[in-house]
Amino acid sequence: MPHANRKKSKIFVKRAYENATPEDGYRVLVDRLWPRGLSKTTLELDQWERDLAPSTELRTWFGHDPTRWDVFQQRYRSELASEEMQERMRHLLAEANGRTITLVYGAKDEEHNQAIVLQGVLSGLIGG
Repeated sequence: MPHANRKKSKIFVKRAYENATPEDGYRVLVDRLWPRGLSKTTLELDQWERDLAPSTELRTWFGHDPTRWDVFQQRYRSELASEEMQERMRHLLAEANGRTITLVYGAKDEEHNQAIVLQGVLSGLIGG
């Protein structure tokens, strides 16, 4: 296994509209669209992984409607299960190199967003 010796990263989620802190570690924007009203300097990102975000079709269908949350999670996890997405996630973990990872997202809803789903999937990859 190529990443067997990799240190385990802690993975957190944070709204793009919250200030960056040193505790955030490796900051990754996981939205397909850039958050409105924010500059690249303001976000203080290490990476923008727009391709790890839900597909445009899934994002549009979900529309941040909490009544669609359960189905959204299932569909997004299915998207993340593809070999291409698995490779992207392994690359993200390798780039973080054991540092804390903060998945940055722009949605207003802090309980129903793609970063929470991605956090769970990434944690599963590192056995966390």
